[in-house]
Amino acid sequence: MFGLDAETVRKLKFPVYAGGIFFLYFYYGILQEKITRTRYGEEKEKYTYSLALVFSQCIVNAIYAKIMLSTVLKQGEDETKRSYYASCSLTYLLAMVSSNMALQWVNYPTQVVGKSCKPIPVMVLGVLIGRKSYPLRKYFFILMIVIGVALFMYKDKKAATAEATGLGLGEILLLCSLTMDGLTGAVQERMIAESKTKSGHMMLNMNLWSIGYLCIALLVTGELFSFLSFVQRFPDVLGNLAMFSVCSALGQFFIFLMVSDFGPLPCSIVTTTRKFFTVLGSVIFFGNTLSERQWYGTVLVFAGLTLDGVYGKAAKKAVQENGKASKE
Repeated sequence: MFGLDAETVRKLKFPVYAGGIFFLYFYYGILQEKITRTRYGEEKEKYTYSLALVFSQCIVNAIYAKIMLSTVLKQGEDETKRSYYASCSLTYLLAMVSSNMALQWVNYPTQVVGKSCKPIPVMVLGVLIGRKSYPLRKYFFILMIVIGVALFMYKDKKAATAEATGLGLGEILLLCSLTMDGLTGAVQERMIAESKTKSGHMMLNMNLWSIGYLCIALLVTGELFSFLSFVQRFPDVLGNLAMFSVCSALGQFFIFLMVSDFGPLPCSIVTTTRKFFTVLGSVIFFGNTLSERQWYGTVLVFAGLTLDGVYGKAAKKAVQENGKASKE
């Protein structure tokens, strides 16, 4: 490549991959908040169609996974039980829908910090269901995350009084989402242990099952028709939905490249750092102000996540982490 040796090319790849992850997921976060928090038209309508939002994302993710399996990824036959995909995709879907619905009541920084607690239910359910064990330092890093989130989410008396209407609904949805994340992780652990399920197969099948569930849900709830009516009134939202879904799929592509060439640890550090800058971007672009206490909580959360990424994972689990990181 342009007369460069292999090591130089490898060094040049890292900033390209990291830049792709930063840009795509940063823009993904901006688009998500723009779609869900914008007031549309003279009536100041809000986008409340979480099922349709996740549906568009799952379609693009499935197409992307299929293309990757047909070209770059050669992962052979998939021997995973369909029942695992059915249950795993349901919890995965409920986690995404809950976190997107939460944006109707909480701002994007709150959602990002709240969802950063994902290692907690994954670890707890991994111990209870998967019978896994973790080093003591990992529990310490998770405690840092818990304290950080507590600092971020805590409302003093004035704030609690001001937000009396719908108090806690967004946070409850985030807790539901985290619980579903934990169940998803527990099932994925079993899939990998029993069938050595590869990331491409997992991504494709989980998104296909999710599309099936969402088709039923959109029809039963009537959200499909309300969404189509909304799009007819405000067609500009379609462009944001398309870009939102494309950023999600391409972001996963760069994560896969990062894991393949540099391993899960550098990838974990990059994705954790980009979450912090997503919070910062939301504060700058959407005026979501954070108190001094919330900034302390945010820093503590991401410090715990980074330390967990660097020191909390046993080397022997690198292969398993390889498959998981490509799905973030």
